[in-house]
Amino acid sequence: MNGTAMRETSKKRAFTTKQLTLTALMAVLLIVCSWISIPTPWGIVYTLQTFAVFFSLVLLGGKCGTFSLMTFLLLGACGLPVFSQFRGGVGALFGLTGGYILGFVFTAVIYWLAELIPAQGKTRIVRNIVALLIGLAVCYIFGTFWFMHIYSVDGRVITFGGALMMCVVPYIAFDFVKLALAVLLGERLRKHIS
Repeated sequence: MNGTAMRETSKKRAFTTKQLTLTALMAVLLIVCSWISIPTPWGIVYTLQTFAVFFSLVLLGGKCGTFSLMTFLLLGACGLPVFSQFRGGVGALFGLTGGYILGFVFTAVIYWLAELIPAQGKTRIVRNIVALLIGLAVCYIFGTFWFMHIYSVDGRVITFGGALMMCVVPYIAFDFVKLALAVLLGERLRKHIS
């Protein structure tokens, strides 16, 4: 098979072997980063899960990054302990904080759609950062409404502001740091895998 025929065959495939490999590696990175817990003296535990979501999107692009996230969620839904604190199963996804995990899908899809806007160089990086910030905001909103719904199942009441103070506000600053690191590292490594 000559070079032209091989290129045409690879264009017809949904994923190249390289893309599949990188997508699987990013799914593994998502699992490992979910397991890493950083406790604080004020009782809040941070994970690197959002860093891995941002990093996989920046490094692989919207399509492969979204599929690596979907692989991660599918493994967790099947019962493998891929989520924080080594949790797994549908119960972890449909629990109090499951909306934030499922909300990552919005982040990934928004990033993927943003890539349809033509941009080069620094404009492309700014476009991607804005897409990640919008995706994170949508993830926060979806996860907070999800938390409120599950919280109220037992007859308890919590306001949107109260849920934000409990589930979002303590994590915002660290999520911004993770986003900045993911963009910085992802952009540098992207050149080497292209």
